[in-house]
Amino acid sequence: MKKTVTQTTALDTQDYTKNVNLSIQFSRWLLRPVGVWPKSEVTRIDKYFTWLVNSLCSTLLSFLFVPCLVFLILDVSDSYNRIKLIGPLSFFLMSYMKYYLMLLHKNDILKCVQQVQRDWANARHLNDRNIMGINANYGRKLVVVSAFFMSSSYIFFYIAMPISVGRIPAVDGNFTFIVLPFPSSTRIFDYRHSPFNEIFFVVQCLAGTILHMITVGACSLAATFAVHACGQMEILMNWLEHLISGRVDMKDTVDGRIASIVEQHVRILRFLELMEKLLQQISCVECLGCMMNLCLLGYYCIMEWNPKELTFSLTYILLISYFGFNIFIFCYIGELVAEQCKKVGEVSYMIEWHRLSGKKKLCCILIIAMSNSSIKLTAGNMVELSISTFSDVSINYFTYLEK
Repeated sequence: MKKTVTQTTALDTQDYTKNVNLSIQFSRWLLRPVGVWPKSEVTRIDKYFTWLVNSLCSTLLSFLFVPCLVFLILDVSDSYNRIKLIGPLSFFLMSYMKYYLMLLHKNDILKCVQQVQRDWANARHLNDRNIMGINANYGRKLVVVSAFFMSSSYIFFYIAMPISVGRIPAVDGNFTFIVLPFPSSTRIFDYRHSPFNEIFFVVQCLAGTILHMITVGACSLAATFAVHACGQMEILMNWLEHLISGRVDMKDTVDGRIASIVEQHVRILRFLELMEKLLQQISCVECLGCMMNLCLLGYYCIMEWNPKELTFSLTYILLISYFGFNIFIFCYIGELVAEQCKKVGEVSYMIEWHRLSGKKKLCCILIIAMSNSSIKLTAGNMVELSISTFSDVSINYFTYLEK
């Protein structure tokens, strides 16, 4: 008997760990290497190690930005090349701001992760676990697509373009060097001589990896938490449909089921409020920065488009797709959350509430009212994240390209 109980407990623990990893594993893989992923229990060694990782990441990011900014100020004289450098520099500033904001909201990330863990622990009914599993898998797919665009643009910008150009001869010497993805000023340090040229190139590729991991990590947090909230709202709707007749795992009385439904709805609204607090500034930086970079990339394409140079053309197309998808993912999850909130109110109205006795019908009115006035995800509390917002951005962008 003891053996059977032990095996059952071990199996439950294994399933719980597997289910939690289904929701948060990709985000943890992306954010732990850059020192953003939180821990519930932090030792002194963990604290020092995290501080070291954060310092190293900030140094590598600065290694990209400072030399490129100095190069822009000291070495670039014509207007077009100045504009061309604004794009990479703005992308660096976006990533650095998102990195700082994620570190600033590290406790909020931890609270969201703990809520995800609690929800998986409380999901006892098979139907509830299936709903959460479907939504978790959907969130993973969104992260994979974002990582695909990131890796494609990274490979072309940091590796394919320098390889296609090859080693170029120096104007002031009898030697050749590799063109860096982020140009640096030779007035500070002449990086063109071997082996410094190769070292600079490798370090910039490493720093570029961190830049893109931060961007995809921010998207993964948004996708993971948003689809989890949607899954919880689907569970709530499932509970509402069983409010009258009940279910095996639910309370025996109608009052008990009403209390469970109200508690679940309150948990969801608090989770959405916490998620809005976490993603509000990050989504603002992402949307504004991506719109700016899309405009700059459109200008670069118009000025430099050459069908014979396939590598450069593909690089610009992939970068446009990458920034466009980043805006889309934030707008899409905002639309997803808003639609699910409305559905909760619709399901509350469509159940057989007339079978409830006395004032018990009023609970449905409360849920409908709360669903209609529920939290909507915004970018900096200025723009609502929705498909209509993304459509406006797309229409304005293509109108700009036509002009």
